[in-house]
Amino acid sequence: MNELLELTIKEKASDLHLSEEHPPVLRIEGNLVPLLKKKNLDKETIRELVFSIMSDLQKERLEKEYDVDFSYHFSDTARFRVNVFYQKGALSAALRLIQSNIRTIEELNLPSALHQFTQATQGFVLVTGPSSHGKSTTLAALVDEINHTRADHIITIEDPIEYLFEDDKAIVDQREVGQDALSFARALRATFRQDPDVIMVGEMRDPETIATAITAAETGHLVFATLHTNSAAQTVHRIVDAFPPEQQTQVRTQLSGSLLGVISQRLLPRLKGGLIPACEVMITSPAVSNLIRENKIHEIPLVIETSGESGMVSLNRSLAMLVKAKEISLENALTYSLNPTELRVLTRS
Repeated sequence: MNELLELTIKEKASDLHLSEEHPPVLRIEGNLVPLLKKKNLDKETIRELVFSIMSDLQKERLEKEYDVDFSYHFSDTARFRVNVFYQKGALSAALRLIQSNIRTIEELNLPSALHQFTQATQGFVLVTGPSSHGKSTTLAALVDEINHTRADHIITIEDPIEYLFEDDKAIVDQREVGQDALSFARALRATFRQDPDVIMVGEMRDPETIATAITAAETGHLVFATLHTNSAAQTVHRIVDAFPPEQQTQVRTQLSGSLLGVISQRLLPRLKGGLIPACEVMITSPAVSNLIRENKIHEIPLVIETSGESGMVSLNRSLAMLVKAKEISLENALTYSLNPTELRVLTRS
């Protein structure tokens, strides 16, 4: 197992997959690459591999719940976020490589407008996008900037803990669901008695967690969280639609007052190798706030497109800038665009 993990790091892969009747497979720059020099894995071999990095408690949870999430500290340079699960009666595993160093907003090639979210003292910031497109890495960059610049108490709630923060000016307490807390919702409720300034919620999975996060943002805390949505407007819809119809007007009113912004990102293959993010950035201006409150969420993209001077940027404009800078191909940009026709126009202008 150590050999496979070392190879994952050496090849700069994002993930390692172990599945029956296949050799080990790496995901490199978004593509699955089988390790053809390795033998196909059988049931027993996979079991031996994954059990070698699991605690007795994790094995018990796996046998009881049929899948388990945990983090594995491999070396001074890397950790892995691991999901072990059953498929067709056999074990499979997906291991996500997490670098030990937390990169800055600049090092990640993220928009400089994101710095204003780390300077706020109260409100709700959401990092969104598809799975495996760098949401956790962006979240870590935002939180670590606060860690290095402010004497705050930061509490993170994660499943599992991914990046490890080293206390600098801030105190950072990291809670792992399943090990340090029973659930996201329970851990989030408990923060009200733990005197936090900043709260990071790894994922908002249910209406109770969403409602508690909004309340925390309203009551003097800076809250960061992630959602699996594709745009700022879709993110607002998803939050509102998580509640019964009779509560939705109240939720829109709460969001209009507490939401600081939404970052929706994609990771694209870079022409010179590696990956680079394209980001839609929505900052909750008075115009955006009014649209949320009045349930005119479908008009948010137009406000984003016409508010570049305040740091907002649409996903298409971000993609077009990367194409013009020869960072990514037009073909890849069109694949990730939500409006390819508009993107073609932007790349020609």
